[in-house]
Amino acid sequence: MKPIYVVDGARTPFLKAQKGPGPFAASDLATQAGRALLLRQPFEPFDLDEVILGCAAPSPDETNIGRMVALRLGCGKKVPGWTVMRNCASGMQAIDSAIANIQCGRSELVLAGGVDALSRAPLLYSDAMVRWFAGMMALRSPGQKLRHFLKLRPAMLLTPVVGLMKGLTDPMVGLLMGQTAENLAWKFGISRQQMDEFAVQSHQRSIAARQAGHLAEIVPVVDGQGRVYTEDDGVRADATLAGMAKPKPFFDKKYGNITAANSSQITDGAAWVLLASEAAVQKWGLKPIGKIVDSEWAGLEPEQMGLGPVHASTPILKRHGLQLSDIDYWELNEAFAAQVLACLAAWKDDAYCREQLGLPGALGEIPEDRLNVDGGAVSIGHPVGASGARIVLHLLHVLRRNRARRGIATICIGGGLGGAMLLETVD
Repeated sequence: MKPIYVVDGARTPFLKAQKGPGPFAASDLATQAGRALLLRQPFEPFDLDEVILGCAAPSPDETNIGRMVALRLGCGKKVPGWTVMRNCASGMQAIDSAIANIQCGRSELVLAGGVDALSRAPLLYSDAMVRWFAGMMALRSPGQKLRHFLKLRPAMLLTPVVGLMKGLTDPMVGLLMGQTAENLAWKFGISRQQMDEFAVQSHQRSIAARQAGHLAEIVPVVDGQGRVYTEDDGVRADATLAGMAKPKPFFDKKYGNITAANSSQITDGAAWVLLASEAAVQKWGLKPIGKIVDSEWAGLEPEQMGLGPVHASTPILKRHGLQLSDIDYWELNEAFAAQVLACLAAWKDDAYCREQLGLPGALGEIPEDRLNVDGGAVSIGHPVGASGARIVLHLLHVLRRNRARRGIATICIGGGLGGAMLLETVD
């Protein structure tokens, strides 16, 4: 592989959904983060070869949001902008698509990232209500419309379909993502207390990272009323194990243990990385913060989608002759506390590693102080399209500040998929 350098990156604060549409559309978030990133570069926006943006849930008025944002960023009409969607890993897919184009020589300098404004996911009418509207549109006379109006039933208005719930439900197995995480908790015997302890740790680590100034990749965003947002607003400084124990299970109310508190939050946010070939680094005098050495995508049973990081990261380790302990730091996206704990349990399980991964036995353990050291999605949120790009960017910052060499960013993906990238720092 030709070296693929990460030159720089930026993300917005991740803003927790608050009972209604958030202050920013997805394109607003991506534009503000991208603008801040491009303003500090030695080249102009129109010097980019392309802009690739991952988005899992664009609104109807943001079709091909990648092109829309590229134009808003001042890239001009000649710079292609396009959109990718690989569910939870859409931002990581954008990066991988950029890598492929740089590798084959089609591009040299690419802005790639991800975005979602999940608070703006729509409420959908039922099919019965849509048919009623269609019937009304076909009528002409006032009398016809009045008779048709009398056919309207209150139940047709009172039962909207929550678009986000449909999006978070696997269409093949009919399970919400949280129900797939319950499957993993049962499979590996993960208790409610273990989940809650992990969630508290995520909040505590995020607070500590904020206080230590370890989140420099965040750029402020400003809404239409002039309000400035500077921090991830879902992080709780008061998170305690006693508080985590209070919420009731959400996905399996009778037998489950996964709650809203030990799951990732519904969130709005955007994240970008700037990727360059060696030729582009030399041409513009760029100073990379790291490079992407390898990437992998894997498939597995949709009802166990949370183990995707295990299936995607393990082939990378095998290709490079590495053990879990050879990786200095990990960013494993926290879709659910139970899901991360299940990945750790799978790597320690002899039978799972032999039967599912083709290994001679258990791969081992990831030290606690090398995994998600600044917290993760349970505390800061999971804007689905952005998270894959966020973990790649943040991992490079973690490696650099700790003078470490090698890391893996990995993510589970709804539908039974996993993605992973092997990163290294550069001098």
